[in-house]
Amino acid sequence: MIPTVVWGTGNVGRAAIRAVAAHPMLSLVAVLVSSPAKVGKDAGELGGLGRRLGVTATDDVDGVLSGAPRAVVYAASGDVRMDGALDDISRAVRAGAVVVTPSVYGMYDCTNAPAEIRDVLLASVEAGGGSLFVSGVDPGWANDVLPLLVSGLGSDIDAVRCQEIFDYSTYDQEEAVRQLIGMGHPLDYQPLMLAEGIPTMIWGGQLRMMARALGVELDRIEETLERRPLETSVVTATMGEFSAGTQGAVRLEVQGVVAGEPRIVIEHVTRIHATCAPDWPAPPDGGAGAHRVIIEGRPRIEVTVEATDEGENRAAGGNATAAGRLVNAIDWLVEAEPGLFDALDVPLRPAVGRLGKK
Repeated sequence: MIPTVVWGTGNVGRAAIRAVAAHPMLSLVAVLVSSPAKVGKDAGELGGLGRRLGVTATDDVDGVLSGAPRAVVYAASGDVRMDGALDDISRAVRAGAVVVTPSVYGMYDCTNAPAEIRDVLLASVEAGGGSLFVSGVDPGWANDVLPLLVSGLGSDIDAVRCQEIFDYSTYDQEEAVRQLIGMGHPLDYQPLMLAEGIPTMIWGGQLRMMARALGVELDRIEETLERRPLETSVVTATMGEFSAGTQGAVRLEVQGVVAGEPRIVIEHVTRIHATCAPDWPAPPDGGAGAHRVIIEGRPRIEVTVEATDEGENRAAGGNATAAGRLVNAIDWLVEAEPGLFDALDVPLRPAVGRLGKK
């Protein structure tokens, strides 16, 4: 059994606890939290399992890492605390752990990672013998392993398009939805994630990685952005009211240009209510969210993935797939040499030993 720590118990961390508990080769040995209210709670309660796991949450990072865990699932957010997340992850790698995380956008594509991030992490690998794999859902499997797998089913390929289409009213993450994305703010408000260059920072690595796998060179990366206001005020279950006239929908593209044409595209269509921007793409079944890959070519191929968890919630389902991709890579990473890995290195494997078991 591989001694494994889950660090952070938010939207991804809850799912990570469940994934570690279900994995036949992993043993949950610690859960790290930052909230005093969570200290001392059982991991099963924090993970929504409905049963105790016998592991109580702690905020003692030094104590946990001094126990030399073999693996760490780092699920704390890095959106607004990138330096803090990088420091945490570096400490865990330096302690000799295999670290899997969605929290460092710059490391989704190790080959083209910014030197100021890559060099810090390489130094930690060399000092402690740990490893790092960064992935998730989007960025993550929805725009790396899935489109590359589907592309192999065709003959002639004109373009690859990856879409995330979501109703954000299902999210339990108000700060990100309001402040980082700008929902509920006037259209002249500049949210961080929509600022010029930020989408490329987040998803550019995915485009470069897909281009590398497909054997093409990107001329450049371009961004497009559209924003729409709400026509009427709406009230959400988790985040309260969003007023008429404020931002209610966003559509952005990060385009990988090949030979003068956008050939590899990552598109996001996000709304705070289904009535906003009804002419934009929607999930095929009219539900709250989906990830879709479209291969334009011969044949034309379209694959849609809809995941649900925590009471049929699709946002929670997406988070659970991100946690699953990371947790299910741990045993492979433990067997590999220490280093920095991305999705082109780490295989997506069957859930061996888990069919029909709870």
